[in-house]
Amino acid sequence: MDAIALSPLTLERLRADVAEILGERPDSLRDDDNLIDLGLDSVRAMALVQRWRAAGARIELSEFIEAPSLGGWWSIVSRGL
Repeated sequence: MDAIALSPLTLERLRADVAEILGERPDSLRDDDNLIDLGLDSVRAMALVQRWRAAGARIELSEFIEAPSLGGWWSIVSRGL
């Protein structure tokens, strides 16, 4: 496992995970960017959900669809820790 997979869930970890899956630099993603507009599809979103569930978050993909930004996702993830 890599260091990201072992790190605790934080907004910066979410940013790094999303950036990795989109092939972007973490510092290029703002909290209010629409991740769907940046190319995130349902398959990659589900991969992120599974990764974060493995790290202890109690989350559902359907919640993320309603708030497709890092800030929205952090709000959801932080509630489910």
